[in-house]
Amino acid sequence: MFGDLFEEDYSSVSNDHYGKGKKLKTKALEPPAPRGFTNLSGIRNQGGTCYLNSLLQTLHFTPEFREALFSLGPEELGSLEDKDKPDAKVRIIPLQLQRLFAQLLLLDREAASTADLTDSFGWTSDEEDFLDLTVAVRNVSGLEDALWNMYVEEEVFDSDNLYHCGTCDRLVKAAKSELDDLEYMYDLFSVIIHKGGCYGGHYHVYIKDVDHLGNWQFQEDKSNPDVNLEDLQNEEEIDDPLMILKAVLLQEESNLIPVDQLGQKLLKKIGVSWNKKYRKQYGPLRKFLQLHSQIFLLSSDESTVSLLKDCSLQAESDIRGNDQQLLKTLTSEPPGLNDRPFCPHWFDVNDSRVQPIKEKDIEQQFQGKESAYMLFYRKSQLQRPPEARANPRYRVPCHLLNEMDAANIELQIKRAECDSTNNNFELHLHLGPHYHFFNGALHPVVSQTESMWDLTFDKRKTLGDLRQSIFQLLEFWEGDMVLSVAKFVPAGLHVYQTLDGDHLTLCEIEIADGEDIFVWNGVEVGGIQIPAGSDCEPLLLNVLHPATSNEEEECQQLIDSPHVFPSNAEIGSVFTAFAIPDGVILVNNTESVGEESWTTIPKEDLRKTFREQGLRNGSSILIQDSNDGNSLLTKQGKWITSVNEIDWLQVKNLCQLDSEEEQVKISATLNTVVFDIRIKAIKELKLMKELAEDSCLRPIDRNGKLLCPVPDNYTLKEAELKMGSSLGLCPGKAPTSSQLFLFFAVGSDVQPGTEMEIIVEETISVRDCLKVMLEKSGLSGDAWHLRKMDWCYEAGEALCEEDAALKELMLCSGDTLLLIEGKLPPLGFLKVPIWWYQPRGPLHRWKSHQDQTDCTFSQGGVWRADSIQDAPSDAHAEVSLRYLGDIEISEDATLGELKSQAMTLPSFSEFSIPSPAFLRAWTVESKRPGRLLRAHYQQLREYKLGQRTEICLEPLQKEENLGPQHVLLRTQMRLPGKRAYALPVDLVWDTARGWTAGSLRHRVADFYSLPVEKTEIAKYLPEKFEWLPVPSWNQQITKRKKKKKQDNLQGAPYHLKDGDTIGIKNLLVEDDDDFSTVRDDIGREKQKEFALGKKKSQEAFRVRSGDVPSGAETPARPRGPEASLSIHVGSFR
Repeated sequence: MFGDLFEEDYSSVSNDHYGKGKKLKTKALEPPAPRGFTNLSGIRNQGGTCYLNSLLQTLHFTPEFREALFSLGPEELGSLEDKDKPDAKVRIIPLQLQRLFAQLLLLDREAASTADLTDSFGWTSDEEDFLDLTVAVRNVSGLEDALWNMYVEEEVFDSDNLYHCGTCDRLVKAAKSELDDLEYMYDLFSVIIHKGGCYGGHYHVYIKDVDHLGNWQFQEDKSNPDVNLEDLQNEEEIDDPLMILKAVLLQEESNLIPVDQLGQKLLKKIGVSWNKKYRKQYGPLRKFLQLHSQIFLLSSDESTVSLLKDCSLQAESDIRGNDQQLLKTLTSEPPGLNDRPFCPHWFDVNDSRVQPIKEKDIEQQFQGKESAYMLFYRKSQLQRPPEARANPRYRVPCHLLNEMDAANIELQIKRAECDSTNNNFELHLHLGPHYHFFNGALHPVVSQTESMWDLTFDKRKTLGDLRQSIFQLLEFWEGDMVLSVAKFVPAGLHVYQTLDGDHLTLCEIEIADGEDIFVWNGVEVGGIQIPAGSDCEPLLLNVLHPATSNEEEECQQLIDSPHVFPSNAEIGSVFTAFAIPDGVILVNNTESVGEESWTTIPKEDLRKTFREQGLRNGSSILIQDSNDGNSLLTKQGKWITSVNEIDWLQVKNLCQLDSEEEQVKISATLNTVVFDIRIKAIKELKLMKELAEDSCLRPIDRNGKLLCPVPDNYTLKEAELKMGSSLGLCPGKAPTSSQLFLFFAVGSDVQPGTEMEIIVEETISVRDCLKVMLEKSGLSGDAWHLRKMDWCYEAGEALCEEDAALKELMLCSGDTLLLIEGKLPPLGFLKVPIWWYQPRGPLHRWKSHQDQTDCTFSQGGVWRADSIQDAPSDAHAEVSLRYLGDIEISEDATLGELKSQAMTLPSFSEFSIPSPAFLRAWTVESKRPGRLLRAHYQQLREYKLGQRTEICLEPLQKEENLGPQHVLLRTQMRLPGKRAYALPVDLVWDTARGWTAGSLRHRVADFYSLPVEKTEIAKYLPEKFEWLPVPSWNQQITKRKKKKKQDNLQGAPYHLKDGDTIGIKNLLVEDDDDFSTVRDDIGREKQKEFALGKKKSQEAFRVRSGDVPSGAETPARPRGPEASLSIHVGSFR
């Protein structure tokens, strides 16, 4: 009874109406479970409510009571919405009972709740009341006799015990006894069962489903739901195959039937095949018919069978006499389990659980600790209308139907959301073209935000589905696509394993939620081959090496340089990395450098890898010249180095005050406070005491740059200062804990030493910080914005949220901000420069109002390649872009709206364009059209344009609607006898059947009406002035099938994409392999001259600088220590 007392009732429909826009109160994690296979709903046990649940289910399955309850409307009961009104008359109990019955009938939920109903009762405890039944037990053998004598046995009312007749209003003789009238015949339809003892137990109920609302099908019967042996009354005759076959044949008009159909008729009539019921005892069906040749007549080929005439008459007589019931059963179609007219549907309803039960099994339930507690009967003569059969919506009021329908819709939505939550996970896609390989690991070219895309994906789908989804997402992708698992390590992003097996699900290949996936070609990134795998995982090590100095000092100063090494590299590679010919390497795996745990690595172990030596990220390495015997001393294999003996910091005087000393060494430990070091430095430098109140210490990096001031209350360990470091004593106070020390500069081209400094409160907004920086730099105006310098010293992402505090944007002391001219668009908007692009060709003949289309623009707003006048071969090399202006547009706007807004620019008025549909949009990359933007109604946000994207618009002669499988190519026909081409013509190629060379060749041949076998094509490479022929792949496949994988023009070496130029040669008039033009020869020659001149200038520079003496070769000098280098990688692909 108390088994479910402490379970959370997450399935209640408490005080809400689904048609009113209120939400179902469900469990936080999962919605309530749907109904089971019986399609019936149970009732959850609130704790001690099992008897109430059994009684409510009995009333619910009493159709007359249920429909009478549903017939009560607002006139009799009122409305639940008015229950809190003081003057309203609302009968809450029947209204809640109506809702409960509607939920049991229609709500797709495993169990309903009685919480609202019991609240309407006013119950405050879990006590249950019992009714007492008085019986006389003296001189009787048991309870059954007592009940018989008291309530069943005939009793005569006479003499002094006359019966008062209500009709005649007088006392008369009468007798009380059981009546045999059919009007008073009742059928049992519900039994409430009690299990347990006198002081506790549990109730459940056996209920007969009068209206067949549930699915009365047992789990073991699901595999064969048509089995129908229970309807046959005479089991002995069913077991006789001879009698059954006779009955089947007698139903045929000619008593003739094919043997195969006889088996099917048998299966249809009794629900079991011959092989399953009779083969083991009687053998195959044909053999059985042969053995009974006195009854059955088989044809010569044994394909048909019939009854012999004499046997037919005898069989019919026998069946009519003794087997009428069998014949009646066999001649009728066996109903299904849910449609048996004479087989009652009983269910065991046990709180939330509902299970079917057979009528004959009910008696067995009374042979133990269970007993019938209450019996319910229903008049035998009551008949249900046909429309009520298996119809749970019958007689349910409309407002409850609408409420339950809305509840079911919300349950479906919640279950779908739960399924999506449980099976979807986030993947972080890192795009190879947005990364470059630097310092042993992968780093984003621009920013982490633009280089990584988040993708929500169903983990039940396959790797092939994921690859296809990424292909569709990245329209700009060219060539093969390889997906690899990557992870962030201290050095950067590292690629581990490549994902294989497109037929495997993401669960099977153990992809985790939040996994980083690197999308690349599997070979290189930015022209550099990428090491992959756990063996070559990059390690970020702290390398201490001697500083180069022209003057020898008593204690050699060490420089701590972070450096990345592959974990499978030899330890001896440290010498090569730091240009040290030879020496000794010491390692310290502890976090604190100050501990005396430095040990040497024997020379024979220098060939071991970093991993074999046990080094990990953050480990420290000390490099010492082997010729220097003063700084390193050996003692029993342990090394006591000068590092451990360094207990000082060097402080330089940068206060612009005269002093006898320029720098001093201050003794300190890692726990020394910075304030003490500053005061000691002022004393030893013999400076004025006033500096104690207005000075600070600032670390000096190896390039001589002053870093952020160190707070006075920090210890050296907290300030992350190492022994032997150089500090500068500078005027001015250090920032407090609520302040930020920032560097800033004007423009994106920052030169060393040009940064300015500022101290601001961390709560200051971006807008106010910008004003302070403009004022300090002497600039004015509001057309400026701030960008944070990224890790490669370039302008990174803009600080778009002008009202946000610097602290909210995670800015820290020491960060560098750049003042960039130009006002930022509002949040969620893009500022897009618009260019006009008009290639030469027969389909590009739009005229401006001033006929300027054929003019050569020479202003700064035009990019145009020089060309030879009237040379038809120049068309493929000519690119002309004219700047029209900038537009600000929302990221939620469509591509069509961008075109419409661009047409409003003043410079656009020169062109006669009927509508935006006559414009084709491209991104601008390297001063050329890059990615084609298709889908007129697609939002700009979906293109992932970014803040620095520029768009060029190309006029069209007619509207076009390019699908995702279409590729736009510029085709040029080779002029016979000339090394030149005709003007380009746009060709749309449908790649739905694959990016094969054969498919492209057929499309080109069909477009130009040429024979396929006499058509040669080549892709033009404008950067190299070269043509790359596209061979006939069919010939290569025939010779060597392994090359079939290369039959994809998206991959190397073609990387075919929108806007590429395709040269076409007709072999009927010109049969050679040359696709080049005169301009190509000139372009290649200029490239060679440029490369040669560059090489000569570099050699001359080396000679002038003295690195390479002219006329003699000298051995290369050892390289000096590496210094930081800023590399502009924005144009890398």
